[in-house]
Amino acid sequence: MSELVVYGASWCPDVKRSRALLDREGVAYRYVDVEADAEAEALVRGLQGGERRIPTITFGDGTHLVEPTDEALMAHLSGR
Repeated sequence: MSELVVYGASWCPDVKRSRALLDREGVAYRYVDVEADAEAEALVRGLQGGERRIPTITFGDGTHLVEPTDEALMAHLSGR
């Protein structure tokens, strides 16, 4: 899988949870703070029809998840 990107904000507990899961599983990713990066915020809003829900996680295959549960994120990572 090519680059995985987590778009979020440091204060968000769901972002912290998803990042902790990725760290625990040894999955490499890039983190982008949407509050510090206007282009990243625009990308997130584009994926969500104007919404800005985080975390938004994009995958190298063009797919993305918005506010995934740990189970949904693990399932996506394992290709299920």
